[in-house]
Amino acid sequence: MIRHDFYAVEPWSLRETKFDPDVLGQSESVFALGNGHIGWRGNLDEGEPHGLPGSYLNGVFESHPLPYAEAGYGDPEAGQTVINVTNGKVIRLLVDDSPFDLRYGHVVNHERVLGFRTGLLERQVEWESPVGKRVKVRATRLVSLVQRAIAAISYEVEAVDTELRVVVQSELVANEELPPKADGDPRASAVLEAPLRSEEYSSRPAGAVLVHRTAASGLRVAAAMGHEVEAPQALDETVESFEDLARYTVTAVLKPGERLRLVKYVAYGWSQVRSEPAVRAQVEAALAGAVQTGWDGLVAEQRTYLDDFWARADVEVEGDAEIQQAVRFALFHVLQAGARAEGRAIPAKGLTGTGYDGHAFWDTETYILPVLTYTVPQAAAEALRWRRDTLPQALERAGQLGLKGAAFPWRTITGAECSGYWPASTAAFHVNADIADAVTRYIAVTGDTDFEKSVGLELLVETARLWRSLGHHDARGRFRIDGVTGPDEYSAIADNNLYTNLMAQHNLLSAAAVAERYSDRALESGVDDEEAASWRDAAAAMFIPYDDALDVHQQAEGFTSHEVWDFAGTPAEHYPLLLHFPYFDLYRKQVLKQADLVLAMHLRSESFTDEQKARNFAYYEALTVRDSSLSACTQAVMAAEVGQLELAADYLAEAALMDLDDLEHNTRDGLHIASLAGTWIALVAGLAGMRQHHDPHEGTTLGFKPRLPAGITRLAVNLSLRQSRLRIEVTADAVTYSLLDGPPQRILHHGHPIDVTPDNPVTRPIARLPTAAPLHQPAGRAPRRWEAAQ
Repeated sequence: MIRHDFYAVEPWSLRETKFDPDVLGQSESVFALGNGHIGWRGNLDEGEPHGLPGSYLNGVFESHPLPYAEAGYGDPEAGQTVINVTNGKVIRLLVDDSPFDLRYGHVVNHERVLGFRTGLLERQVEWESPVGKRVKVRATRLVSLVQRAIAAISYEVEAVDTELRVVVQSELVANEELPPKADGDPRASAVLEAPLRSEEYSSRPAGAVLVHRTAASGLRVAAAMGHEVEAPQALDETVESFEDLARYTVTAVLKPGERLRLVKYVAYGWSQVRSEPAVRAQVEAALAGAVQTGWDGLVAEQRTYLDDFWARADVEVEGDAEIQQAVRFALFHVLQAGARAEGRAIPAKGLTGTGYDGHAFWDTETYILPVLTYTVPQAAAEALRWRRDTLPQALERAGQLGLKGAAFPWRTITGAECSGYWPASTAAFHVNADIADAVTRYIAVTGDTDFEKSVGLELLVETARLWRSLGHHDARGRFRIDGVTGPDEYSAIADNNLYTNLMAQHNLLSAAAVAERYSDRALESGVDDEEAASWRDAAAAMFIPYDDALDVHQQAEGFTSHEVWDFAGTPAEHYPLLLHFPYFDLYRKQVLKQADLVLAMHLRSESFTDEQKARNFAYYEALTVRDSSLSACTQAVMAAEVGQLELAADYLAEAALMDLDDLEHNTRDGLHIASLAGTWIALVAGLAGMRQHHDPHEGTTLGFKPRLPAGITRLAVNLSLRQSRLRIEVTADAVTYSLLDGPPQRILHHGHPIDVTPDNPVTRPIARLPTAAPLHQPAGRAPRRWEAAQ
């Protein structure tokens, strides 16, 4: 969509200069606002036309049965789907007797701008009604990153060339009619109709409250609105409320050049346990706080919050304006997905749409949390606390599966498993090691020992127990983990998936180490020396499958002996393969939906030699079709490491533009938050070459091996590291490491230690790599060529 000439490429904003109904659903996703608790899709203020109406509260869902043709022991019985809660965005306008609707009359101009620095969505419209009456509308919307329960809109109407009677109707709307499910794509949401049951509605001067409850999941949801109005003369005002609708109406006569301005404050809250009066009081109190702050105060708070965020998180890219815009767009939306989630999951689509039914996956820990850990570490900690809070369900699930420890769900909203297809869900046990990996990364980057003792230890211990019970020592003494599914969803129920085994190994060693550091706390969890020793033994004996004939690691034991997929005979319109071929056929062939072993080489880098990485990458590059949005960023990282810099740039562009260019044709369902996070990963872990290195004596150290492709002339990254702000600035020939504030830090430059202090930036040359031989992708699946700015 950004390829259209009415989407501008700008460094600090996303600007749309024309209304196009053909990309309305996509624009609603990219212009979405949120804070991790509230999500507002970028629907037009008047509510229609729309692609998908969307107002979401993190954790609010409805339950529905999961039907099976044949029942099986351990199959989840109920699914969970995010629902569209009470819509507080709607502001309708009547110009004389004509409804303001972009489908009618004449749109003189229409512009929307999402500001990454301001956190505001601004809209300007000049419109001529079917009978020739012209108005200008200026609307600015925010979802507060500071006041968690609050969203607000400033809405201004101006008469242009004749006196007008205008009627503005500001609404709260529950149980909006939603469009039918677009197609049979399993990634799309299973939309539920009218999920909210009215409990209470009331109105007062310039405001109203609606309280509802979900029928099956039993969640209570409240929304309140209040208003301030400025007008050149006296107004007529009315307020009314019904079960699913509250409306505040103002009427005024405007002379040419006169304006009516309405500021709308909306507060949201929900609970599973609190009473109706308590939830209603909660939103009314939040609303009172927002009104006291005022519109200008909310805008100022938002800017201050984002100024601090960008000072810690900005990534500067020179040489390609499109990638510069894309990485800031990505960081902004990753922030919105997790900033104030606080006790809730970070869904795969954030709060931008109903794709994947609003579920959280392993995407959160493996792609999103690394970004948050280095930029907004408290948000990463909250996401991991949510996992700890769902530990009782994970322990119960493991018991149901006949295992010890914790088995976290493949897809979920509340912590309960919601996938009915076990080969690609329950069998994907690596999610447990992904959580452990996120825990160890957070502790290493922040030095947060309180978190390590109170949250990290529990998660590491219970996931280690899972691996010890899931795997076994074979007759040759090797520790095997059989019958599991790794990250590649086109390979299921495999023995010794390499990614899973290496991540489990890291999990086991990390658990043993934390139990040793906090032996008293470990004993409270029942960990004795014998159990910790068994974790170390399993880790030391972990089976790592290797094909000696091909001289490459196997994605899973026996994988390289499978028949190679007929890529030449697969037409372009048959991708993604999962929509055109049975899983049975995919599972028994050498074809990868997404990077699997390649991801292992990124996350467990020290388990491979440089030569092995190059050979492995070349082998699996020829088999990976990237039917998953999670793949491109990982391929970018490893392409950069093995010297394929232009290929790395291609994959960087694919990850960065996944939604801005709607590459998978499903941005209408919500943004791909993990792919957006992957933009940062491709730049920081890829082109800047950042890796974590662990030394038994020195602890964890960050290392960098930066190199830039031809089209990028400069890359600068800010990140947080143990109470310090580190800056890495890379050009074609040199890199400078600076400490912006905080205590001195030791880092590695191409394996050599460097001490960086606030007064001592360090510059080092970058050695050029020899030109690598070109690699081959499956027929028709090469990444879209990266276009450097001219």
